[in-house]
Amino acid sequence: MDPSTWLYPLAGGALIGLAAAMMMFLHGKIAGISGIFGTLITGEAGAGDRDWRLAFVGGLLVGGLVWFAVDPGQFALTVDRSYGAVVAAGLLVGFGTRMGNGCTSGHGVCGLTRMSRRSAVATATFMGTGALAVFLVNRLFGGVI
Repeated sequence: MDPSTWLYPLAGGALIGLAAAMMMFLHGKIAGISGIFGTLITGEAGAGDRDWRLAFVGGLLVGGLVWFAVDPGQFALTVDRSYGAVVAAGLLVGFGTRMGNGCTSGHGVCGLTRMSRRSAVATATFMGTGALAVFLVNRLFGGVI
């Protein structure tokens, strides 16, 4: 069995959990990407908050670039949807994270570990609507949207 099928996702999940725990224990902050990045975009982050947010987002980008340099094959991707569908999906995800006051990392990783009921509802909603969207696109639209 190829390690990339089980070891990389396991290691990635462990690193995400470790980073979220460190963020909470060391800084008292929730590692929700949409909140961290969103406040940079909207300008809501104060002067003291801006630096760590930029460092966090920069670390995500640098980590991805380092991994790409180490193993570019892991980034091979084929998308069988139109560019319009990909753009629409991205916009819907962005709208949904704003509407839900957080994304899967904020609610699913950080909120569930804090036993947040709101995060449990949000995560169930993310998963349910994602499954429904895949079903509708693949079954009703033939997977061509």
